[in-house]
Amino acid sequence: MTASPPAPAAGRHTAVAAVSLAVAVLGFGIKSWAYLLTGSQAVLSDALESIVNIVAAAFAFLVLAYAGRPADRDHPYGHGKVEFFSAAFEGGLIFFAALLIAWQAAVALWVGADLRELDFGLLLTAVAGLANGALGWFLVRYGRRHRSAALEADGHHVLTDFWTSAGILVGLGAVRVTGLTWLDPAVAMGMAVWLLWTGGRLLRRAFGGLLDEEDPALLQQIVGLLGPRQSGGVIRVHHLRAIRAGRFHHISAHLVVPEFWTVERAHDTAESLAAAVLRDLGGEGDITFHTDPCERSHCRRCDVEGCSVRQQPFFGFEPLTVDEAVRPDPAAHWAH
Repeated sequence: MTASPPAPAAGRHTAVAAVSLAVAVLGFGIKSWAYLLTGSQAVLSDALESIVNIVAAAFAFLVLAYAGRPADRDHPYGHGKVEFFSAAFEGGLIFFAALLIAWQAAVALWVGADLRELDFGLLLTAVAGLANGALGWFLVRYGRRHRSAALEADGHHVLTDFWTSAGILVGLGAVRVTGLTWLDPAVAMGMAVWLLWTGGRLLRRAFGGLLDEEDPALLQQIVGLLGPRQSGGVIRVHHLRAIRAGRFHHISAHLVVPEFWTVERAHDTAESLAAAVLRDLGGEGDITFHTDPCERSHCRRCDVEGCSVRQQPFFGFEPLTVDEAVRPDPAAHWAH
């Protein structure tokens, strides 16, 4: 088992979450002001979503502070998986906000809307929307780069706020030009549908992480790092398993090595390979390799010279695929 070089300190993640919280509070203030000026249901829906932003950002801040704690005896794999709870919580809040916005829009469609001071309200909404767009783009990129599910989810949430504001600007602009006030709650209803889809998508991803669902992108990345390193006694890899918990990776696999190697040599090779893969993978985590002795079906893929048990000449290296790497025992398949 080998740990990777340290990733950015957990304190940096919580600082980013704190910035997100501050922007959410400021955005709520600006949008509430815009609603009081305009009486727009679409702007109210935007302000209500900002309340969700505040709660979600505060929760993400607390979760990231906990997730950054090192592994201990009670939590030998660290605390990173708690980030998926933050993502699920955020997705649920978005879903709830969408239902509330839909209800408010339906009421406004029924009783009619009374709009006023649209010009200044549009300006305030545009300012808040641009701020959320810049913050959301940064959070998504930062969360992906540092494998933070909580920050990436927060970024997607903030970006939905940006698109909500953009839709509202279009809708209120149409109201100002046409005078059709029913367009205001209609835009709010459209934003509610968009938020329902976004919240559901976040919930789906969070539950997948909590249940250790297979991550095809992560497996492909690991196989891409292992494949070129098949040489010098690293014959093949199979039974690959990998999960991501926040910025932590937990990986295990079986490593096929020459049967005449000593335990010490097989161990050293496995440790060296694990360190190299984790270094290139980024983030923090561990790899556990179980070493398996080679079989005769491996001969044509093994470039080790001076082998006393070889029955076939070395034919060449074949690309390692995800399907082969995750197969528990591919030896029978190779024999054919």
